[in-house]
Amino acid sequence: MPARVFAHPDELIAAVGQTLGESAWMQVDQARINQFADATLDHQWVHVDAERAQQGPFGACIAHGFLTLSLVNFFLPQIVRIDGARLGVNYGCDKIRFPAPVRVGARIRGVGELLRAEAFEGGVQAWIRVSVEIEGEPKPGCVADTISRYYL
Repeated sequence: MPARVFAHPDELIAAVGQTLGESAWMQVDQARINQFADATLDHQWVHVDAERAQQGPFGACIAHGFLTLSLVNFFLPQIVRIDGARLGVNYGCDKIRFPAPVRVGARIRGVGELLRAEAFEGGVQAWIRVSVEIEGEPKPGCVADTISRYYL
């Protein structure tokens, strides 16, 4: 699904409370999990040892919560775009939760809801809740209330 496009920050502000849409599905494979483990030096067995993880609480390796969270940056531009913005930056997050594990091989996507938006000198700041859905699962793998700044 293409990103929801706003021609002007005022349109974004008027859309507060609306679902913005969803990103494309992507698969979380063991190679991505291993690369994240290498990048963060977090090689906990539940992420990288398939044999041991099969006997663990999730029945398979799972993605790091922070890997799932980091993919929000991949999903956001697929969910929302503001025409005329020359730059978009992460400003932070108000709340982050990991309700369900993302098992190796799972397909995930981001779904965005605009919680709040305010103009500031030179741009607009948006609070977007991104729920990382896991295909076929009732709970999301991550729910992050992101804060983004779009400079015009």
